[in-house]
Amino acid sequence: MSNVQAVEQEKMNTTDKISMDDLVALCKRRGFIFPASEIYGGINGFWDFGPLGILLKNNLRDRWWNDMVITPPIGPNGEPLKIVGLDSSIIQNPKVWEASGHVGGFSDPMVDCRETKKRYRADHLIVYLPNELEQENQDQSILVFVEGTPKQEIEKKIKKLKLSLSLSQCECIPLTDLDKYGYTEDYGLWLLRPNGTKKVDRSRLVAPDVKKPDTLTEARQFNLMFESSAGAVKDAASKVYLRPETAQGCFTNYKNIVDNMRVRVPFGIAQIGKAFRNEVTPRNFIYRSREFEQMEMEWFCHPDEARLWFDFWKDERKKWWEAVGVSTENLQLRQHDQDELSHYAKAGVGTVDIEYRFPFTWPGFGELEGVAHRCDFDLIQHEKHSGKKMEYFDDSVQPPRRFLPHVIEPAAGLTRGVLALLAEAYTADPSRPSKMYLKFNPSIAPVKAAVLPLVNKNGLPEIAQKLYYSMRTKFMTEYDAKSNIGKRYARHDEIGTPFCITVDNDTPKDQAVTIRFRDTMAQERVALDKVEGFVQKALKE
Repeated sequence: MSNVQAVEQEKMNTTDKISMDDLVALCKRRGFIFPASEIYGGINGFWDFGPLGILLKNNLRDRWWNDMVITPPIGPNGEPLKIVGLDSSIIQNPKVWEASGHVGGFSDPMVDCRETKKRYRADHLIVYLPNELEQENQDQSILVFVEGTPKQEIEKKIKKLKLSLSLSQCECIPLTDLDKYGYTEDYGLWLLRPNGTKKVDRSRLVAPDVKKPDTLTEARQFNLMFESSAGAVKDAASKVYLRPETAQGCFTNYKNIVDNMRVRVPFGIAQIGKAFRNEVTPRNFIYRSREFEQMEMEWFCHPDEARLWFDFWKDERKKWWEAVGVSTENLQLRQHDQDELSHYAKAGVGTVDIEYRFPFTWPGFGELEGVAHRCDFDLIQHEKHSGKKMEYFDDSVQPPRRFLPHVIEPAAGLTRGVLALLAEAYTADPSRPSKMYLKFNPSIAPVKAAVLPLVNKNGLPEIAQKLYYSMRTKFMTEYDAKSNIGKRYARHDEIGTPFCITVDNDTPKDQAVTIRFRDTMAQERVALDKVEGFVQKALKE
């Protein structure tokens, strides 16, 4: 591939939308991700990571742990930060979730369609309100679609229902905001409803996947906590919950770590683990599922330094995603509006989402990681509910002082991170037999190298196996002797292997192999005794 072609290919990678169907099909075909318990028809919102998927997920997980706990970033003062690790229990005392507010307030507005029996999150439904509507024309429909529905599908439904409606003449609002809008007879316009105007007639709403209006129920709250029971008897006293986030384990262990681990504010507690949310409408593959993994860090700091650390962490985390192979063009920082803020962030400097341009949000963005100023909300709540003091005693200043630290929380979805890496890596290339390849950062790729004997004779398998046995102790290496060499190259393009090492008929004579580079398909001759070092150096670049 010429330099010009390479530039054009790179440009295409960051500007062209990929097909989500193609990505999901590849994930199953090549062993990245399978539907959970598929032989029984699967279960909505749950997924299994296959042999290559678990390698990719573990590589991302280990990179985060290394960069946050083993070798934390350098802070604003030029010194390494102090971050310690934790692995808290998935099931905690139920009082933890009462204190955190999850038991009383962790719910989503939900609506049902009486005709299709489908259930939707109300804030994920978009209402298309005509700018002008004849109030007396009760047959005029108001269309409702799931957030992110392609424009062509909406227009197709308008045509199918024979509606005289143009999307350019509509205002799009979330269903949850419908009661803020109304009709004024003077102008015939839908506006934010002042006193005295008529409310939107909900009986006109045409739900997704139906033809007639008035099939949606009123919204009701749906608790997202998974309940279980601990012990031999199932009663109110034995009720427990699967954790909906990993953060609370860091807060409940905050005093243990301060008292026993010789840490001083500012410091962080990091945790990677599974969380569970009984999502109303799991969707978009593994993006919104009911079982997922998080990579969270709670950074405890003095309240006066919260803004400094908030700005530090939002920039640091965006740079980290770029370092693992996510392109700058597909990332953005988005500050939450006031009405979006979580209860713990309303009094602080806010929340910023690091968003990625996923295929299903294209050309928009979806949340990949959030950086939130949680203030001292969690420590206050646990102090109140447990009766244990959470103050930090700082004797490094004169006079010594006691205070409740504020918390900056970079919280990333490990599962969503895997999806972002897959989407970022998926690169169309019609010139290849596979028609595409996965352009992973080599350090993140599930398989780093493949050793391929050109043919299974002439002593080539013996040379290839000796090289493989040596390399597999250094990094994830496959030995692949099946099919012709072209098919093997195509397979490794599809799984994202950066380097294919071919032992060919010249190898016994010149003691060298041919290394094929995934991204360019260029080939280079390298001495057998230099191969390991060559690949190891490339993995560090």
